[in-house]
Amino acid sequence: MRARTRSAHRAVAFAAVAALGAGLLAGCANDSGGSKSGSSSDGGGSGKTTITLGLFGAFGFKEAGLYTEYEKLHPNIKIQENVIEKNENYYPALINHLTTNSGLQDIQAVEVGNIAEVVQTQASKLEDLSKAPGASKSNYLDWKWQQATTKDGQTIGLGTDIGPMAICYRKDLFQQSGLPTDRDKVAQLWSGDWNKLVSVGEQYKKKAPKGTTFMDSPGGLLNAILSSEKEKFYDSSGKVIYKSNPAVKNAFDLTAKAAQEGLLQAQTQFQPSWDTTIANVKFAAMACPPWMLGYIKGKSKSDAAGKWDVAQAPRAGNWGGSFLTVPKSGKNVTEAEKLAAWLTAPAQQAKLFSVQGSFPSAPPAYTMSAVTGAKNDMTGDAPIGTIFAEAAKSIPVQVIGAKDQIIQQGLTDNGVFLVTKGKSAAEAWQTATKTIDNNLEK
Repeated sequence: MRARTRSAHRAVAFAAVAALGAGLLAGCANDSGGSKSGSSSDGGGSGKTTITLGLFGAFGFKEAGLYTEYEKLHPNIKIQENVIEKNENYYPALINHLTTNSGLQDIQAVEVGNIAEVVQTQASKLEDLSKAPGASKSNYLDWKWQQATTKDGQTIGLGTDIGPMAICYRKDLFQQSGLPTDRDKVAQLWSGDWNKLVSVGEQYKKKAPKGTTFMDSPGGLLNAILSSEKEKFYDSSGKVIYKSNPAVKNAFDLTAKAAQEGLLQAQTQFQPSWDTTIANVKFAAMACPPWMLGYIKGKSKSDAAGKWDVAQAPRAGNWGGSFLTVPKSGKNVTEAEKLAAWLTAPAQQAKLFSVQGSFPSAPPAYTMSAVTGAKNDMTGDAPIGTIFAEAAKSIPVQVIGAKDQIIQQGLTDNGVFLVTKGKSAAEAWQTATKTIDNNLEK
């Protein structure tokens, strides 16, 4: 999530795509109910069946040539995507369409921050894709598959990408502050413990280049810590536990400590002033899923190329990802299921990473050359595909709640951010919890 939602990587992806460089980085559905024959024609021309996709932001299917490839493999199919730039505009409309069972596309994307609510409240409107032609549970990370699976075993979404967390850092700033620059040695400094990361920040501060802080923002650090926890805002029964969960309070207090010590920029991620801190090299490290590399490239000056590197985070976590679902009321359900399974298959996910920077949720893709050979202009020869793949394998199966985004935003914007403005950790926590509880009651 950005400081606000997990969908930031979609909102900024168009800028990221332009930054990736060569290789990786060098008609609506029938409202009246569905047919599973897949034989209908709905305006594709020349008797073709048009499959429509409802997406938010830049998924990259079209840009990676996947639609064209699929249409060549299936000459009777035409693919049309309908894109709304921001998930905050897309998702409410999707829920309305699902509730009224009208206006739905053949395939509808769902962002990871919303998948729990869709599973809990809309599963009856969506196909069980565990039975879709070409889909196989073994192709996906267990935790990713589980996120879109109901209690009675229906899997209503196939995973597209994920956002395995690492720490991106400026080698030049680390060197100037007396810290090691080798990625393995850097990772060892904080291995297994977020407290160690903050301790490294305290070391950095002692010899920090003038005008720089250790990390980019309180929201980025808090998100990274929380993303590595098995439980954060909800328990497995669906009960809101963020105030009583010690993992949340510990993450909040550790981030507040870093803010009080001046280890973080007083910035909100993905805002213009935060972009400026990237361009002007105002911080040395940041929480960094794969898609963030494109964003860094897009906001950096040309002389930043090769000065970044990527190290494993203290603990593995996830930031971002989405799913493809197939509404039961679709006009072309069977063909939509086939397309959803094909778009999320390992080979296509690997190709998307090579073009879009969207990291695969399909482990078989991790040994494909598009992943193992991936490089990034900002991080030089760093084997980023291998680094992120290792993180992906260790991400915990996390409980996702229906209102995770509301809670996360409250803890960030109305919580730890206030510490950078002089509030105590206790005052910030009180403000955050009051704001969150008021919003949860709406």
